[in-house]
Amino acid sequence: MERINLREGDIRDHVAIAAKGIRDGYIICAPLEHGYVLLADAFSEFAVRSMHVLRGDALGVAAQVLIHSGETITGLSRDITDDASALMKKFWPGLISFNLRPNVGLRWDLGDNQSLDRFSVRVPDSEFISALLKETGPLASASAARVGQKPALSTDNIFLLESDIAVMCDAGQLSEGPATTIIESDSNGMTIIREGAISREQLAAVVPALKPDQPIE
Repeated sequence: MERINLREGDIRDHVAIAAKGIRDGYIICAPLEHGYVLLADAFSEFAVRSMHVLRGDALGVAAQVLIHSGETITGLSRDITDDASALMKKFWPGLISFNLRPNVGLRWDLGDNQSLDRFSVRVPDSEFISALLKETGPLASASAARVGQKPALSTDNIFLLESDIAVMCDAGQLSEGPATTIIESDSNGMTIIREGAISREQLAAVVPALKPDQPIE
């Protein structure tokens, strides 16, 4: 395992090392806004499966997908509504995820063997991860903490063997923060699955149908 100190050196060098690990089919560990995550090529079935095994995920659990910008989403989802596009434009990059319908024929297995006909996607607010995604394309992501544990806020809280991952990207101690807001959306409508960092009031300011007095399903 190669360790990168993201607080020192040139970000371009760090991205090159991390991207090579991804392209070679390995898993890397890197910091997001409020927790370290495992990352793998979203289109590498072997790497994604290995990531689930490291975390101890149950069968059928799907990894989230991280993308560089909202412009990428039309290549991944077959059902982007105007309301979903408006929320993406307003809050991406940031702490809001969308559960969407994948494009027919999309060749990936995020852990559910495409049985869910949904995938979770987000554009993170992280300079390093953004630069990495620009180089690698969509990445499968899952918390570096094992199932049932709190987010890992430092690399000291990540219990992996040296052989488990190719690169450890260390940004030191991360700050605690709110969970992501989760929206499920398709042509049949939009539902707030979890109200987190982005409040219902903020969402309703962009999409009035998500008004504050509407019960969360």
